[in-house]
Formats: sequence, C-alpha cells, structure tokens
Amino acid sequence: MIPTQRKPRNLAQGVVEQISSSIRQGILKPGEKLPTESSMMAQHGVSRTVVREAISHLQASGLVQTRHGIGTFVLERPQAGLGIDAESILTLRDVLSILELRIGVETETAGLAAARRTDEQVQELGAALDEMHEAMAVGRSAVEADKRFHLLIAQATGNRYFEDILTQLGNAIIPRARLNTVELEQDKPANFNERVGREHDDIYRAIERRDPEAARAAMRTHLSNSRERLVEAQRRIESMIN
Repeated sequence: MIPTQRKPRNLAQGVVEQISSSIRQGILKPGEKLPTESSMMAQHGVSRTVVREAISHLQASGLVQTRHGIGTFVLERPQAGLGIDAESILTLRDVLSILELRIGVETETAGLAAARRTDEQVQELGAALDEMHEAMAVGRSAVEADKRFHLLIAQATGNRYFEDILTQLGNAIIPRARLNTVELEQDKPANFNERVGREHDDIYRAIERRDPEAARAAMRTHLSNSRERLVEAQRRIESMIN
C-alpha cells in the first residue's frame, strides 16, 4: 500500500510526491498496477480531478503508463548516465536535495574553473552574466542565462564530467525553472533579483581574478543561500497547512 501523509497545499503535487516516493523506494515495483482512481481518491482524500492531474504528472515524468481500459502501471526506468533523472525532480523536497548535490559538486567546480579558465572563457562567462542581469532588469526569465553561466563554469574546469552532470540535470539546476522561487519567498522580484545577481557577480569576479578559494566560497554561499531560501519557504508552507 502507498503510505499516506498529511495533505500539502497543492493536493495533486502531494499525490505525485507520495506515489513517486513509493516507486523510488520500491514499494511500487515496475509492472505493478496503481490503485484505481476511486481507491486513490479515498486513500488520499482528494477528488477525481486531483487524482487525474497527479497521474498526468507521473506520466509526463515517465514514471507510469496508462493503458486505456486496463489501468495505470509503473514503468521500468532505465538508468541514464549518472542515474540522475531531471524529469523526476517534481517537488520542493526534490529541488532541495538537488541543491545539496550541487553544493558539493559546484563548489569544487568553481575552484577548478578559477585555476584553469582561459581569457575567452571569462569573456563568455561575463556575457552570460550580463544577459542574466539584463533579463532580470526588464522582468524577463533569466533561467537560460543562469543555466549557461553555471555550465560555462563547468566547462572552464577542463573536466567534461562536471559539465556532464549539469547538462544531465538540465533546467533542474536552476530552482526558478521548476518552482516560482520569488512567490515561494513572498519577496519582491527586484529584491530577489538583486540578491541573486550579487551572488553571481561574486562568483564571476573570483574566477576572473583566478582566485580558487574565493570562487569556492562564493559558489558555496550562493547555493547555500538558495537552499536556505527554499527551506524557509517550505517551513512557511507547512505552517500554513498545519
């Protein structure tokens, strides 16, 4: 049986989280049929619409497959690359876990980039940073520029495996690509953008002046701050539920 937890604010997301967790833990095994819609409605205390929305999310992430007239079944998921599947990063808790991974990986990435970068790579990094600032200044999404900034740092290490990890994660490396971070923080977009922009500036300047320790510290500060901002958002959401 799929374990039932307290209901989150977003009911469909809560059902997705519980079912995907059961799949990852092996409680629901590949080939196994999910309970009927009626059973899931009763188990999770939600409407049929919520159950169908949750199943749609699970289908989109490749965790399940619905066979018309038969039911919905758990799919066998092949391990891709390093075994990190960005499409299964669906919840705030998932994003927090990815940020913990990134703190470990990208802190060292920044240090190596500062020691090994070329002048051309610094120029490319500066261009990505400028594009990110320009996008935030006019209210456009800065996700693509932000993602390119981090990928360029990985490239500057000269170690393709760092780049492989970030490339495989795709948009999941930027929380704003998965979650409305500003809304979660209940902060003004200008304030949020100023803080994030300043953190990226510190990383860039350390790499530009070839200071590995400062680059490591700046990257760790940036990612740790991102994690703390989301942890606080999670606490606030849970306090509203209780």
